[in-house]
Amino acid sequence: MATNDKANASDKEAPAAETIQGEDEALDLRFKRVDEAHTSVKNYTLAAMAVGLVPLPLVDMAALSAIQLKLVHSIANVYDVPFSKNIAKSIIGSVLGSSIAITLSMPVASFIKAIPLIGQSSGAVSTALIGSAATYAIGKIFVEHFESGGNFLDFDEEKAKAHFKSLYEEGRAFVSSHKAATS
Repeated sequence: MATNDKANASDKEAPAAETIQGEDEALDLRFKRVDEAHTSVKNYTLAAMAVGLVPLPLVDMAALSAIQLKLVHSIANVYDVPFSKNIAKSIIGSVLGSSIAITLSMPVASFIKAIPLIGQSSGAVSTALIGSAATYAIGKIFVEHFESGGNFLDFDEEKAKAHFKSLYEEGRAFVSSHKAATS
């Protein structure tokens, strides 16, 4: 009888152990995804910073748009979210367009590069800072959205627009710290 009780007790413990192991694996996957997504944000933000060095006005903006789109594609892959280029472009444009300061300052910073000597250096610095901070913010917005189980079809642009400014400032701090580290 005692042997039978032990067998019943171990049968009850086995499913509990499997549940804990399953939860641990799910948590490990979540941490792995978050880490991989944040690495993508960091790498694409640094790439966006380098785009500021492109001396040709508007070419830098086209390259920056491509980097931001590729960043969103990379994050979508991390979270196994089917990627839609057109929807992603629309969302990125909408979120960036919500910030008048960024919408106006990027083309101005790009065109300043056309001014010989002083314009090239100040335009490069401005474009690098603005573009990379915006890239950082876009990346973080998509990481948060996909991490919460979202996809491109249920993306809340108004919520993203409201959150963009604080993430942009966080991105400026990130870029400044990396700029100082490379100087």
